[in-house]
Amino acid sequence: MEAREIRDMEDLELRKQIATQRRDLLGLRLANATGELEDTAGLGRARRQLARLLTVARERQLRAEAIGAARGSREDYETHGNG
Repeated sequence: MEAREIRDMEDLELRKQIATQRRDLLGLRLANATGELEDTAGLGRARRQLARLLTVARERQLRAEAIGAARGSREDYETHGNG
């Protein structure tokens, strides 16, 4: 899944994908530790996929905080009679 596809997801779907990817990664780590994992490169792919998901989630969080801060600044400006 590419970053573009991840960015098109709804917030709820993104959270579900993060939880699923974390479970999958844990399973891969356990399989690797017990010697059952044949495709060890899959571990790196899973880590990168989780990183992509978390990056998009963080981008959304920062965007929401920036919008909230901008609204707060505007409200402060208008409240104090300057606007």
